[in-house]
Amino acid sequence: MNAPPQAGQPSQGGQPMTRALFRSVAMDGQPSLYCKLYYPASYSGSLQEKNTGALPILDRGRPYPVAVLMPGINVSPEAYGWLATALVEAGFISLIYGWIVEEMPGMAALSPGLDISALAPEQYGKRPSATALKAVLEDLEKQNAAGPLAGHLDLQRVLLGGHSAGGSVALMNANADWFPGLRAAFAYGSHSKASTMLGYPADTVLPLPDTLPLLILGGSEDGVIAASAFRYDGEGKADQSQKPDPVGPLQRSFDEALGSQRGDCYLGIAAGANHFSLAWPADPATGRPFLDWETQRPGEQIRADLARAICQFARAHVAGEAAARSALLETLEDREYYAHSAVR
Repeated sequence: MNAPPQAGQPSQGGQPMTRALFRSVAMDGQPSLYCKLYYPASYSGSLQEKNTGALPILDRGRPYPVAVLMPGINVSPEAYGWLATALVEAGFISLIYGWIVEEMPGMAALSPGLDISALAPEQYGKRPSATALKAVLEDLEKQNAAGPLAGHLDLQRVLLGGHSAGGSVALMNANADWFPGLRAAFAYGSHSKASTMLGYPADTVLPLPDTLPLLILGGSEDGVIAASAFRYDGEGKADQSQKPDPVGPLQRSFDEALGSQRGDCYLGIAAGANHFSLAWPADPATGRPFLDWETQRPGEQIRADLARAICQFARAHVAGEAAARSALLETLEDREYYAHSAVR
């Protein structure tokens, strides 16, 4: 990733600044979404720019593909600002959002937006479970029609991604029939094993849409997934003499939930990374970081590895850069950084 210009300094040598716009997106009778949209900006040093802080988007003569990032439960959307910035540097406009909503009675939480009823055995796969995504995409259409980013968003080339629960929502809703414009999806620390509380038999792996390129990433030290096995395997089923498996649900989702061999779906287990390696700065006061295992490599190094893979995937399968796919395969096959990887 390129280093950003120093605070208060204009971009130099043609390298743009990354700037962001704030949006509030109304949600039919429910609390509004808080959105932050990152874009490459051009700073001329004009008095108006200095006075307002509003910088125009860098006009490259064609619109930018768009990345929408879904948060984990009770993880601040700003924890993904570093990744949103990396995607801007890779040629995208990127959006993070937060939504405090009561999806379960009496339990308000910051959420990616999930219709739990759409995950029930008789409903799964028949309709979207991503309750916020439609409103996000509709607001992006409004911004593309008028405002400082008008005409610069290519909403026919959208990358959907997420972390933890947000990643599961992204994978389960990677369906262009539901959300036209989606071209690919990625997830970190996410899988498609089904909770027994929804009425599924223990050890059920839900099928994923397999009509788009997918990237499933995880960490070899994911203590949250390891500690959550009871949700999917039944209370007390796991062999207590064995160390909980932090990556098995991701491996099984990749092996069993995808029904076809497309050649553009990828699995990568980052060596030494844990569940919250994608979220930075760390916030031990929210979410479930108390369940996580210690990372075995510096966090900055892990984030750089994850950003590299995600941006290469995005450039290959959303922006259409052929060379990026070869670079992605090379990244995932490097055993210094990725403990395991696969393609199907």
